[in-house]
Amino acid sequence: MRLEDLVATSDAVAAVPGRLEKIDRLASLFTRLTPGEVEIATGFLTGLPRQGKLGVGGAMLSSARDVAPAATPTLTLFDTDNVLALVSRMSGPGSTRGKTDALRALFSRATRAEQDFLGRLVFGELRQGALEGVLVEAIARAAHVAAADLRRAAMMAGDLGTVARAALVEGHPALSRFLVQVFRPVQPMLADSAESVADALAREGEAALEYKLDGARIQVHKAAGEVRVYSRNLRDVTPAVPEVVEAVGVLPVREAILDGEVIALRPDATPHPFQVTMRRFGRKLDVERLRGDVRLTPFFFDALHLDGATLIDEPQSRRFAMLVDAAPALVVPHLVTGSPEQADAFLRDALARGHEGVMAKALHAPYAAGSRGSSWLKVKQARTLDLVILGAEWGNGRRRGWLSNLHLGARDPERGAFVMLGKTFKGLTDEMLTWQTDRLLALEIGRDDYTVFVRPELVAEIAFNEIQASPQYPGGLALRFARVKRYRTDKSAADADTIATVQDLYRRTTGNDPPARR
Repeated sequence: MRLEDLVATSDAVAAVPGRLEKIDRLASLFTRLTPGEVEIATGFLTGLPRQGKLGVGGAMLSSARDVAPAATPTLTLFDTDNVLALVSRMSGPGSTRGKTDALRALFSRATRAEQDFLGRLVFGELRQGALEGVLVEAIARAAHVAAADLRRAAMMAGDLGTVARAALVEGHPALSRFLVQVFRPVQPMLADSAESVADALAREGEAALEYKLDGARIQVHKAAGEVRVYSRNLRDVTPAVPEVVEAVGVLPVREAILDGEVIALRPDATPHPFQVTMRRFGRKLDVERLRGDVRLTPFFFDALHLDGATLIDEPQSRRFAMLVDAAPALVVPHLVTGSPEQADAFLRDALARGHEGVMAKALHAPYAAGSRGSSWLKVKQARTLDLVILGAEWGNGRRRGWLSNLHLGARDPERGAFVMLGKTFKGLTDEMLTWQTDRLLALEIGRDDYTVFVRPELVAEIAFNEIQASPQYPGGLALRFARVKRYRTDKSAADADTIATVQDLYRRTTGNDPPARR
């Protein structure tokens, strides 16, 4: 299949509002794929090429895209996949030039629409209507299997592409081989959000509350004396976390699949900033030296499999009880209550100890691998800053035609300028998108292919979870999980928060001096 056909389907799916029409268009595409193209197409449509992260930054992508588009489409899915595979294998001296040249050659063969799609795919910003839930139903329709059976198989396999190929080639009987197995990671269950613990209890009734740790999600498998650790995206990270291997290795169980988080704690048991945990979590070299400086501690909150018994269909209360029996010293702080007063006290305690907030989990719910829903609710304390909009990028998919991704800046009174702290497209309703597009175009002072730059006059209240060090921005700082709470039309740019305020907040929350500005 040509890449053009997949891009056209992706654009069409993003443009139509109806779920059934999205499914129809995607199912039609999958019926036309060869077996070897199924996994490639699945990865492209979900924005996750099967090679994983490609290590392509903004500068490299910009250089690679600086070519004229092809007049006619010639690229196939295999052509594109082969180039991405080549790029993913490049490392070491000369790899930046090699990756750029390979991508440049790919983009020179792509039409304008294909270039746009590939740019977002390679950079990890492919946001469109073809969400995985819709894609599962479309593949099921194309393969003539029940969507629930396909979804469960994909959860167990941890890879939709593999299951899609099996279903389309072999039919329903192939799905039976995708079961929970030790050393085959399962897609993690995900959480929705609640405004408060009272809101969470109103939705769940009596619930299991747990500290919400700002660490790295892990899934740990043990069998025959071997322990392996997998990341949120199911990548094997065992060499990076020897503390986890040691802790699980001594547990009195023969087989286990445990779900949890690993986090770097200070001597007083308060957490280091998230980026400190991730520096340890992401390293495979000098691990022994690094663990002497920053030790990782695992906390588990779920058991998916214990000593031959698969538990994902058991209620949360039973799974947690079995986890406590298996690993009593490694469970996350936990409280079962239906009392808003007790829940609020539990939340205050979690926040006082430096954690993000709490999770509220329905006691009766099974483990819905790979799904996000109301059975797990997160309650977090968000901070806010009043920041100035410096520019905005045109939206893709359903947001095409609107200015969407906002460039956020703090005021710098000493230099008479604004310091960019990151971007966000989150928290925007259709009404807000329409309003901000009109307002920002009226403030336009320049543009390029993707971004409209504006006079720094519009102020927005931005909620965020954390300020972290970032070499990407001149101020050395960036907001983590930034989202628009509301526009402050009552404020002028002169009323916006300053970079000094942001630096002070970083200092108080991390205990570190902010990075030097460039």
